[in-house]
Amino acid sequence: MPRACLAGLAVLALTCAARADSPVVSVSTLHMPRLTRPPTLEDFAEMRPTPDLATQMLRVTGFVQRFPVDRAPVSQPTEVYLGYDQRHLYAVFVCFDREPQKIRARMSARNEIFSDDFVTIQLDTFRDQRRAYVFGSNPLGIQGDAIWVEGVGFDQSFDTVFDTRGTLTEQGYIVWIRVPFKSLRFPATPRQTWGILLTRDIPRGSEESFWPQYTLRIEGRLNQLATLEGLENVSPGRNIQLQPYGAFRSSRALDPLAAGFVREPAAVDGGLDAKFIFQDRLVLDTTINPDFSQVESDQPQVSANQRFELFFPEERPFFLENASYFDTPIQLFFTRRIADPQLGARLTGKVGRTSIGALVADDQSPGRRVPAADPLAGTRAYFAILRVNRDLWAQSSLGMIYTDREFHGSYNRVGGVDGRFKVNANWVTGFQAVASSTRRLDGSTLTGSPAPGPTSPGRLPRLENLSVGDYGITLRPTRHLLIDNGYLSTRLIQRHAGRSIFNNHILRSRWNYQFTPRLSTRVILQYETLLANPAVSTWH
Repeated sequence: MPRACLAGLAVLALTCAARADSPVVSVSTLHMPRLTRPPTLEDFAEMRPTPDLATQMLRVTGFVQRFPVDRAPVSQPTEVYLGYDQRHLYAVFVCFDREPQKIRARMSARNEIFSDDFVTIQLDTFRDQRRAYVFGSNPLGIQGDAIWVEGVGFDQSFDTVFDTRGTLTEQGYIVWIRVPFKSLRFPATPRQTWGILLTRDIPRGSEESFWPQYTLRIEGRLNQLATLEGLENVSPGRNIQLQPYGAFRSSRALDPLAAGFVREPAAVDGGLDAKFIFQDRLVLDTTINPDFSQVESDQPQVSANQRFELFFPEERPFFLENASYFDTPIQLFFTRRIADPQLGARLTGKVGRTSIGALVADDQSPGRRVPAADPLAGTRAYFAILRVNRDLWAQSSLGMIYTDREFHGSYNRVGGVDGRFKVNANWVTGFQAVASSTRRLDGSTLTGSPAPGPTSPGRLPRLENLSVGDYGITLRPTRHLLIDNGYLSTRLIQRHAGRSIFNNHILRSRWNYQFTPRLSTRVILQYETLLANPAVSTWH
């Protein structure tokens, strides 16, 4: 993906994909039948539907490879049966395999299915070729979901409620998927017209197959989907979801000054998350004292001798859901800057051809990082983000974004416009222009790139010898147990004297035992040490 960047306030990007001689892919139209009863996994126990469902459900065959041989027939026969009722959409994948003993199917955690055999159904519910819901499962019914964002890829931060079941058979495997309409957003019209893509992955042959044909010779994915019709008088509903929580904490921490452990006061905490859906299109999420206790710890990174900030991915549910609505070619807002929110609200959705993302939140961390006597103690920062994106012609769009952080008279404000333009089946071009304004706590202001200032006190950078190692090994002793082990080693040595400046070692082991698709236990063990030579190093 070639990209050219202009220093300062603008970035221009040009991308191309596929070949100039690409043919136009003819897409099919499916008519989704309404069912008189819901199908079950047991209805397909013999790798075919019961007689009553065979006459009701829509059967789809003819999968085509994309990898390893573009447009070749699928190596293993695959059938998908589709239907819906008032509340759910159903997809049953019947996956034949001439070597069923080679099927990869492990009892893994949710969203960790993509090294197994798996299937997905992908739905572009607005039929605008911008985003598609992805619902998948491995042969044991372990779920995986995401949102495909055209031009970006999979957004795996998306997590919603849907049901899956799966079973291995002597002829292959069967996967049953049930998607509630409440887990989808789509136009409030009596008749729906969606895009649909069905997939099957066979990892032992690095094979990815699709229905309809999804070829490498065309740039884009959602422009190659089939059309799904027949859904009538369905609605996700104007529902309200409330999720309260309570927590009790008591801890002991090592205090080097006290030469022992100090018990922290016991604390009782609580909060509320709420979701409101308006006109089947807009979602308002609000939170009071959000609960992040179930967020897994970050993967380790080496922090010694780093000239720039470390980037840790966002893992907190409130900031993850519908995060793609705030995406721009250059990441202008990083939600982990909001370290300790007490109140927050987020509005996302699509009205007509306009996508909207808005977020406001406070952050208590600045006022908690300073001593109690500091004038900033107890103060908080405030964040506001607005993103609007307008669909133009096929897979083209024009958008704007504005971000603002206010804290005790200081601020950082960023505004920008960007666009993505589909020129033809093989070429896409885009741009982004950005401007920023900053006011520091001391009253000084910055716009654009700051002028160079005086060199900060301390040692000047110099060239030394650096040795870095990053090692990992993943073990699966049983179908239920996954063990991820990692070791990071960093060593800085004086070039001429040969003396060690510092050694940094990080060991991490993550054990996950999956009892059932919904029940697991997890243990994370981590050890880190930094051995520094004070004669030749300075630490802050």
